[in-house]
Amino acid sequence: MKFNTKLIHGGYSENSETGAVSMPIYRASTFHQKVLGGEPKWEYSRTGNPTRAAVEKLIADLEQGTAGFAFASGSAAIHTVFSMFSAGDHFVVGNDVYGGTFRLINKVLKKFGLEFTTVDMSDLKQVEAAIQDNTVAIYFETPTNPLLKISDIAAVAKIAKSHNIKTIVDNTFATPYNQNPLALGADVVVHSATKYLGGHSDLVAGFAVTNDPAIAEEIGFLQNSIGGVLGPDDSWLLQRGIKTLGARMRVHHENAAAVVDLLKNDDRVAKIYYPGDPDFEGYEIAKKQMKHFGAMISFELQDGLDPKKFVEGLNIVALAESLGGIESLIEIPAVMTHGAIPRDIRLKSGIKDELIRLSVGIEDEEDLIDDLKQGLAQL
Repeated sequence: MKFNTKLIHGGYSENSETGAVSMPIYRASTFHQKVLGGEPKWEYSRTGNPTRAAVEKLIADLEQGTAGFAFASGSAAIHTVFSMFSAGDHFVVGNDVYGGTFRLINKVLKKFGLEFTTVDMSDLKQVEAAIQDNTVAIYFETPTNPLLKISDIAAVAKIAKSHNIKTIVDNTFATPYNQNPLALGADVVVHSATKYLGGHSDLVAGFAVTNDPAIAEEIGFLQNSIGGVLGPDDSWLLQRGIKTLGARMRVHHENAAAVVDLLKNDDRVAKIYYPGDPDFEGYEIAKKQMKHFGAMISFELQDGLDPKKFVEGLNIVALAESLGGIESLIEIPAVMTHGAIPRDIRLKSGIKDELIRLSVGIEDEEDLIDDLKQGLAQL
């Protein structure tokens, strides 16, 4: 099946008993076992639930993996993946990861003895140099949040394999519609499914996907043991959202192209971060490994212009955290999504106080452009 067909008919897309084309919501916490000591398919919903299994199979199909796991949030998925490792294990991590991931690493995982070195993942020499004798994995986002930096997934995976270590890629910004890290050599893909996969700002969820049977067994064990699983109602909502991913992404991309064109031709904008811009540093790699460039745009205004006044002066574009929904959302990372990162570390990574991040929605293109124009005009 082609990707857009797989969105609708992949995984367990209908109920095998009734033929219902929408997977039912199984709210049961436990299941009747007919034989004592047998091996029932379903026994307890933390361990496995038919509704959750349907969306897990769907994301595995879309990411070209063999096993998918759904969690109560993206952070829960990331935490579970890191829980595969032990005290004293070392990780190479991208230096501009999502603020929640930074917080998880520095406030939680380090307390359990995991070690981390942050590098610019777009610089392969830095990646290679950061690998130590106790390094077990490389973790990064591409495109990154919020600077949209691009890392060469295949090249990083090749480095990792040469050192017998794992590659873990956060594919939230790209989605499997635009990019498939497992096909490029990664071992694990994680998602905040709250974003583009859910697509409607009405749920919180996370995914981990792999094509390695040993890793799948370990993540499955940890998912059940830690218990941060996605409930059946949100699993159903998430599967419904994923079915329209292709249709939504096409409009997201069209609108993003129009917004980039507006920003590039406005003198009040000093710098634009967008993988689909030929002037962007990571453009050539993005073009090589992505089918499309996504709909996340970051930019900076000229010195002296107030980003606070701009984001608060918009009418259609909402000032809010999160991204990837049908509505356009705008934020200032230094104050909002990346506020957990100390200012000196943020600035060293290139995340300035004035940086603005825009998630372009699927509203009418003309309305979006008019709203951004009037917001800029207020400056």
